[in-house]
Amino acid sequence: MTREEIIMQVSEKLRLIRTEAGYTQDKMADIIGVSKKTLVQIEKGRVLANWSTVVAICALFRETETVQFLFGNEPLEVLETVAREGIDYRRTKTMGGRLWWKAISKKNGFILQQNILSKHFRILDAGNYRIYSSFDEKMTKQRFKELTKSEE
Repeated sequence: MTREEIIMQVSEKLRLIRTEAGYTQDKMADIIGVSKKTLVQIEKGRVLANWSTVVAICALFRETETVQFLFGNEPLEVLETVAREGIDYRRTKTMGGRLWWKAISKKNGFILQQNILSKHFRILDAGNYRIYSSFDEKMTKQRFKELTKSEE
């Protein structure tokens, strides 16, 4: 998933996200920091939202079914992974991937997972802390190999 794909998907679903949240166009524009005119243009498909607007929408409306359907239960992780082109540091504790995640490999207390919606990869430690995340399968598998080898 690329930045452009995320922008396109969120722009296409903006009206649905707003409707699901129960906001008028005026209120939604105010919440996400754009003019009502810009919001209307995005909702009508005449322009795309910019990256900052997409990040605001996903952050502020991450609990909506529409955003969850686009990115799984952790839309901010998807955005962060795309923005940073992969992340490699201890982050917040996860739920361990009970929903939205497919286990690819488990070894030495680490688990390599792939999100079933966004298709990005992550590595969790034994405490379910996300320590690596990327859309690059080869890099993720290499990092998993490095992490599991160092634990042997």
